[in-house]
Amino acid sequence: MTSHASRKISAPGEVFEIYSMATYTKPPLSLDQQLNKLQSRGLIIENRGDAAHCLENISYYRLRAYTFPFQDNKNETQDHHFIREGIRFSEIIDLYQFDSNLRALIFHEIENIEVAFRTRLVYHYAMETHDSHWYTNAELFFPHSKRTFENVYAEIDAEIGRSKEEFLIHYKNSYSEPTLPPAWMALEVVSFGVLSHLYRLLKKDKGKKAVAESFGLKDIATMENWLHAISILRNHCAHHNRIWNRRFLIGLQLPYNTIYPFMDKQTTEGIKNNKLFAYMCCMKYLLDRINPGNQFATSLVKLMDRGGNLLSVKDMGFPENWQKLSIWNGN
Repeated sequence: MTSHASRKISAPGEVFEIYSMATYTKPPLSLDQQLNKLQSRGLIIENRGDAAHCLENISYYRLRAYTFPFQDNKNETQDHHFIREGIRFSEIIDLYQFDSNLRALIFHEIENIEVAFRTRLVYHYAMETHDSHWYTNAELFFPHSKRTFENVYAEIDAEIGRSKEEFLIHYKNSYSEPTLPPAWMALEVVSFGVLSHLYRLLKKDKGKKAVAESFGLKDIATMENWLHAISILRNHCAHHNRIWNRRFLIGLQLPYNTIYPFMDKQTTEGIKNNKLFAYMCCMKYLLDRINPGNQFATSLVKLMDRGGNLLSVKDMGFPENWQKLSIWNGN
């Protein structure tokens, strides 16, 4: 049980009410008690043995993220009772497994985007500058972001230092200058997030525009936005976070004047740009530039067909007839 106490203090012309922090007093629950609590809230437990085994491997607290949308979480007197009758424990597990499989699919496809972006970034700037170490040249980056550039430079240096890749060890043992290896070695071991940040800090020159256009985007700002958003989605997948009905902090720019077919203006205006569907549309567009024969759409449809009774595509921001959109049907 928790409680909040308050007291009022005053300052010249003002009165502040100060709330003390509550004390957490909830005891730990055994597996049997956890199942009893779920049952008391209206969840149907078909087989207590199977359910207990699930809770041994998927924590009660983690599973709460998948029961939450179906519970009353506003009225404290309801104790989070299920507002939808007839929901079974096995259906919650189906939803949990769908989310896990969806993360695996997205993570795999983001790998293809990350590798392609890394390759194109290094290539276009190496060709444009004729400099193997262009990423260390502060002149290529916005002057007002010098401090930020220095931070990113330090991150790259640190990640190179932590890496045990043989090609980096060979460089260090073979060359004394420059201290850091060429871009095609150095940027091979840095995270997608750092790469995204590096691209954002670059001046809007020919190299930066060439990278964006190679992915079918006319606007550099859109490329920056997509990379930032997708790198965050990648981190959610890597850390096994729920993504099925998540509202992301980064809203995506959804252009209708791309080099290749994406979505028309009316369609983009009707899509919630902070939901998963928007993210997957942008991923699909990039994947089509990398591998026109990719199976992302096919794999996604198959996965959703096995999503279980509780899966609602609206929770992920999917519009009706989404498969008919040009970005998903190949037309």
